[in-house]
Amino acid sequence: MKRFPLLALILLLATPAFAADVAGELGSGIRSTTLKNGLKVIVWPDHDIPNVALYNWVRAGARNEHPGITGLSHFFEHMMFNGSKKYAPGEFDRVMEANGGANNAFTSRDVTVYQDWFPKSAIEVIFDLEADRIENLAIDKDVVESERGVVYSERRLRVDNSNFGQLYEQVQATAFVAHPYQFPVIGWPSDIESWSQADLEKYFRTYYAPNNSTLILTGDVTPDEVFALTRKYLEPIPSQEPPEPVRTTEPEQKGERRLVIEKEAQLALIMIAWHIGAGNDPEKPALDLLMSILTDGDSSRLHQRLVEQDQIAISAGGFKDEGFDPGLALIYATVSAGTEGERVEEVIDEELARIIKGGVSAEELRKAKNIFLAGFWRNLKTINGKARALGQYEVFQGDYRKLFSAPEVYEAVTAEQLQSVAAKTFRKGNRTVGILQPIEPESDEEVTQ
Repeated sequence: MKRFPLLALILLLATPAFAADVAGELGSGIRSTTLKNGLKVIVWPDHDIPNVALYNWVRAGARNEHPGITGLSHFFEHMMFNGSKKYAPGEFDRVMEANGGANNAFTSRDVTVYQDWFPKSAIEVIFDLEADRIENLAIDKDVVESERGVVYSERRLRVDNSNFGQLYEQVQATAFVAHPYQFPVIGWPSDIESWSQADLEKYFRTYYAPNNSTLILTGDVTPDEVFALTRKYLEPIPSQEPPEPVRTTEPEQKGERRLVIEKEAQLALIMIAWHIGAGNDPEKPALDLLMSILTDGDSSRLHQRLVEQDQIAISAGGFKDEGFDPGLALIYATVSAGTEGERVEEVIDEELARIIKGGVSAEELRKAKNIFLAGFWRNLKTINGKARALGQYEVFQGDYRKLFSAPEVYEAVTAEQLQSVAAKTFRKGNRTVGILQPIEPESDEEVTQ
């Protein structure tokens, strides 16, 4: 394939036909297979360097939990590194690192993803490690109690002692009244304290079955050699009955919801969440570009208005929580000293109303598309980025091939579509507003009385 400097490539990709040709050529060597036990394996060869990236996408997240076991998906992210039939606690990391590899993992509301990066020479060792922990994870009681403490400490750090984390958790819990997206990924404190051995064993058996996972490998491999290794190491692991589907659909929100957290803090925070579609919603590209125009970088509308022009916030941003089911678009700001959170809310409303009434400019839309294209092609320059992108499109969009039409899809979005999705989404009756309001610390005298 002809190579171009990134900036030149982005400019060329403004032409949809060229983008489609480049993307199609890039993905031409990918092959997939499904093992007898239901595990889907996708391989993307890239022989530039003698390294490999492996991503195991397990469909287990907060949406699969219920009161009493919230946080279990995240807990198993920890447990999967803590011993199996063949490898004692700590051995997974030691053996991988001794073979030149590294690993990580993350948990979301929809999935838990395990990542390995290693030299080609270590591939059979890595498959042995992965097969053993998937089939023979040791749910040892002493290790469970140790990791329970680790997870609780992580919760204190990321939520209880974080103003942003605390507000985000409460906004999520208020925006969703029925769907399990209301649960924090890390779990509620009382659930972390009370998971039982039976809870753990049942959850692992149900969700860590091969038929509930998708395995991605990119790098210095061929599909045939990977398929042979998966048949040797992973196909003998038995499938399980598919997990019960998540049947709950979040009812349409019929009016604005509001919450206030009063806490000792230096500055107020505001966060506003609106219900949006799932990760495979047809309006996703338009909403992605709209959120970029509103919140992406110092030239974004909200940064310019809140931080630069009116100077009523010291920072502003936004992101989308989207997955298998309808999620949220969120905008947040750290309020300047001496400013009320409600004033920041008013200005955000004004900026959203401007888009709903007048749309976005051609220059803003072009910038947003260029930001998307730059990120898209930058990610696909590495085997890690390839593995992550393939998994995201296969798991959330239902077909990894959609990855290669993404530049063309985003290029086709119009300003009128952005204006339409803004009017549909940014309604007061569709939103939850959370404010973290600073309060004065109690004096020692008041505490003793």
